[in-house]
Amino acid sequence: MSEEDIRATRRAKVEQLRQLGMNPYAYRWESTHHAAQLQEKFADLPNGEEVEIDVAVAGRIMARRVMGKLAFFTLADETGKIQLYLEKNRIQEGMAEIDTDAFNHLKQLTDVGDIMGVKGTIKRTEKGELSVYVKQYTILTKSLLPLPDKWHGLTDVAKRYRQRYVDLIVNPEVRQTFRRRAQITAGIRRYLEQRDFLEIETPVLLAEAGGAEARPFITYHNTLEMELYLRIATELHLKRLIVGGFEKVFELGRIFRNEGISTRHNPEFTMIEVYQAYADYNDMMALTEGIITTVTQEVLGTLHVTYQDQVIDLTPPWRRVTMHDLVMEYTGLDFNSFQTLAEAKAACQNAGLEGIEDCDSLGKLLNEVFEQKVEANLVQPTFVIDYPVEISPLAKPHRSKPGLVERFELFIVGRETANSFSELTDPIEQRQRLEEQAAKKAAGDLEAQGVDEDFLAALEYGMPPTGGLGIGIDRLVMLLTNCASIRDAIAFPLLKPEKSDPSSETTT
Repeated sequence: MSEEDIRATRRAKVEQLRQLGMNPYAYRWESTHHAAQLQEKFADLPNGEEVEIDVAVAGRIMARRVMGKLAFFTLADETGKIQLYLEKNRIQEGMAEIDTDAFNHLKQLTDVGDIMGVKGTIKRTEKGELSVYVKQYTILTKSLLPLPDKWHGLTDVAKRYRQRYVDLIVNPEVRQTFRRRAQITAGIRRYLEQRDFLEIETPVLLAEAGGAEARPFITYHNTLEMELYLRIATELHLKRLIVGGFEKVFELGRIFRNEGISTRHNPEFTMIEVYQAYADYNDMMALTEGIITTVTQEVLGTLHVTYQDQVIDLTPPWRRVTMHDLVMEYTGLDFNSFQTLAEAKAACQNAGLEGIEDCDSLGKLLNEVFEQKVEANLVQPTFVIDYPVEISPLAKPHRSKPGLVERFELFIVGRETANSFSELTDPIEQRQRLEEQAAKKAAGDLEAQGVDEDFLAALEYGMPPTGGLGIGIDRLVMLLTNCASIRDAIAFPLLKPEKSDPSSETTT
């Protein structure tokens, strides 16, 4: 039977229910229990016994078997599943004043996918299945479309993302992923609020995008007759709050970057940025460890996380190592020994590095080597510290290492999970770095940003020493829920229109 035939048949059932005086799209239902509560409460009930306790439950019919005067339905709610034991005489007696032919209507007018409410008692069948022994039932919502075949489920990956609602219905483990995601974000907020951090919302629409090197989305405000950018970071406005006198602020929210899509990237993603006055990147390392280990322990009950068959040990303290030392460790290249860029490029080419022609400084070359040869090897949590100034326009110069800044990135399973600076507070040096970025933007660099004059004015009023931190929520969720793709960690990832959706993801 085609989908259209099924829809037509079910619409006819909707009309039959209405003719019987039943509303196939009810207004409300009051349950006494969820499925998981009943399964736990009556776990020790012996086979064949009944408990005379009145219960009311509601959920979606996931399976139905009708055998003469008996029917067995599987009902699923948010917490799990429970069997419905439906016996003709009991139903007819319990619903005599509502529907004199209630059992036949149950057989004829219900389908897998319908949402139903039932009242009854608790019984464990002779075969050991805990059941609601139903006295009354109500069809709360009549479904018009069938669920995927129970034997094959929803296996088309693109369709799972596109029709996430169906994915959630038929794959309980997907619901568990997003339940854990909610617990993770709530736990992060709770951790920070307990330490006197305030969450303050900052603008999404900006006259000047800034705070990161990324290509922004551009929109247009009709009344103001001006182009606006969707934010690529919350950094510059949170720093304004630090200038204004707040000492501990953060925002957990959506960020938008007009970039490629891959298993690690979605153009719309979630990040938390945290700023603390009178702190530096060492304090931020301690804060990062504290946030992630506390939330992991709360959500998973362990600091040993299995991700794609690898056991990740999040027990602190985590390794702290400079980018220079890691490049030396994995390639043998000592960037502290190179006198010129040409000398360094020749050594890199001899070591098998590719695509380094456009690197116009030793710092950018060092970072390129790190990305090509080191990053993927950082499986266990590792703080990579002390980055080149050329790739860190908002970080404070290192207090003892010329050419470097006080910055770290946290890598776990080969992925950047957090980024942090001792924030640049010198308005003169900040202007110089932003003007260098603006020059690159003018030359055609789509990821470079312009000069935010208002932010520079804020710095000129004076910003205290400040530590800043950004954590990618989606990547952290991927780690703690064992998701191989970022699309599995985002409820509704961005997709191309269905008619042109590729069979595989486009990578950056």
